[in-house]
Amino acid sequence: MMMRFLMALVLAVVLAPMAALAQGGPLRIEITDGVIEPLPFAQPAFVAETGDAGPMANQIAAVIAADLSGTGLFREIPREAHIQSFGVFDAPVSYADWQAINAQALIMGAVSMQGDKVVVKFRLFDIFSGQQMGEGQQLAAGSASWRRLAHKVADVIYSRITGESGYFDSRVVYVAENGPKNARQKRLAVMDYDGANVQYLTDSSTIVLAPRFSPSGDRVLYTTFETGFPRIKMLNVGTVTSQLLPEIPGTMTFAPRFSPDGQSIVYSMEQGGNTDLWSMGVNGSAPSRLTNSPAIETAPSYSPDGSRIVFESDRSGTQQLYIMPAGGGEPQRISFGEGRYGTPVWSPRGDLVAFTKQHAGRFHIGVMRTDGSEERLLTASFLDEGPTWSPNGRVIMFTRESPGAAGGAQLYSVDISGRNLKKVENGTAASDPAWSPLLP
Repeated sequence: MMMRFLMALVLAVVLAPMAALAQGGPLRIEITDGVIEPLPFAQPAFVAETGDAGPMANQIAAVIAADLSGTGLFREIPREAHIQSFGVFDAPVSYADWQAINAQALIMGAVSMQGDKVVVKFRLFDIFSGQQMGEGQQLAAGSASWRRLAHKVADVIYSRITGESGYFDSRVVYVAENGPKNARQKRLAVMDYDGANVQYLTDSSTIVLAPRFSPSGDRVLYTTFETGFPRIKMLNVGTVTSQLLPEIPGTMTFAPRFSPDGQSIVYSMEQGGNTDLWSMGVNGSAPSRLTNSPAIETAPSYSPDGSRIVFESDRSGTQQLYIMPAGGGEPQRISFGEGRYGTPVWSPRGDLVAFTKQHAGRFHIGVMRTDGSEERLLTASFLDEGPTWSPNGRVIMFTRESPGAAGGAQLYSVDISGRNLKKVENGTAASDPAWSPLLP
């Protein structure tokens, strides 16, 4: 019966050893490109364990369901189809009632209010094996953080079923755009991964570009034109204060990105008409040149272990992707398909590089192995660019722009299989997204 539960989710799975399963070992599956049908799950109304918890219980349950359904891997069974309902959190489960409506996973939850604190309890059941999956859990936070609680619950459920870490309790920094296409005002903003809770970090008095989160998620690097030329600035997300990083006089600095340990920065510097990659300490100390060629080299991104850097360069005559040691050295070209390649970003898993490709009048978001093999294009449109990875390496967010004077930039996401392409509803034109790590 466990195979029936798994096969509805994936075509190709990696199972834990059968002995472990026979002993009630944890379910672990690896989602592959063979996903064929979303797994149907049931989530009855969460129990309100205090008199004032009803509205909060409904809101939290709705976010959990939206998180799971939004992956394209899960499908919620409407509550009108439910046979069993629950008045208390620890009520026994009638597995036959849930089998009758073809539910394969069941989520039970309860919410209580304790002053200004909200407490969420939840349990997850495998219907066809008749077992609870893992222990029940309880999470608590201030009532203003109820959405984060919901995302955290969804992350646990996602992880227990797929064997992967979740990505719902994360944020995205981006450039919010307002005004006509030829005169847009731009400012930095940050939102929940699903477009909710937008907070503006800068005003629109100057152009801002390419924000990038630190590995701890508390700082953002970006390019600003407030001095009239591109400069690198670092912003503290919590205090919303920022400072320009030091530069060599007579140069322009841009396209910064943190190292995985957060202690250094790699960036592009233009000097005397030549653009190369440089690195420096996070406080601006000890600048070091990493490349030295007449080509334009930009958009650097570290490997997760910090040992290598992928970047774009036109040193071969066209815009292509290269990898070199983090301390500098001879770059190795990895892109060899038709067209131009740019904006590479290393996957958090370390196995793939996402990129923008321009070919035959179309723009694409694609992925390839770090040696350049197995290139796959995930999207195609008038203008898709600037990919960023979810914390678990499962989803890519990017900018899509439509043609014409009325066309605007919007944020979209897509699974690395190329499925589940969708717009991120954040309420405004937007570009240059950068995903944070999972929040602590």
